[in-house]
Amino acid sequence: MNTSENQTTIFPKGEKAPAEYFTGNAWIKLLLPNDPILHTQIGNVVFEPGARNNWHTHPGGQILIVTDGVGYYQEKGKSVQIIRKGDVVNIPPNVVHWHGASPDSEMTHIAVNSNTQKGIVVWLQPVTDKEYNS
Repeated sequence: MNTSENQTTIFPKGEKAPAEYFTGNAWIKLLLPNDPILHTQIGNVVFEPGARNNWHTHPGGQILIVTDGVGYYQEKGKSVQIIRKGDVVNIPPNVVHWHGASPDSEMTHIAVNSNTQKGIVVWLQPVTDKEYNS
């Protein structure tokens, strides 16, 4: 890791996110693997500009804490929301949604998956370019 990256990032990028669930390049660093006592999983996710995950749900809900950049968040049937460093997004259980970076900015967030005894994630179809650009 170079010196400037040490000054601007808290966690390493981690492993490349699986292409079957992400469009574009993203990296995931698990900070807390699924804990069987707290029923919580925490990960740091870095999205390159334009990268996003597929539509998906979390049976136990999710909290996103945006730590860098500008991104998008959308729930099925609602308009895309712009999310920025410092924003916190509370996603209730089983809400179909997606999130990722804006076209011209990386975006990093901490994803807190709660109540994991109910399941962590249910992956759905990719977000189309038309949906992303709406």
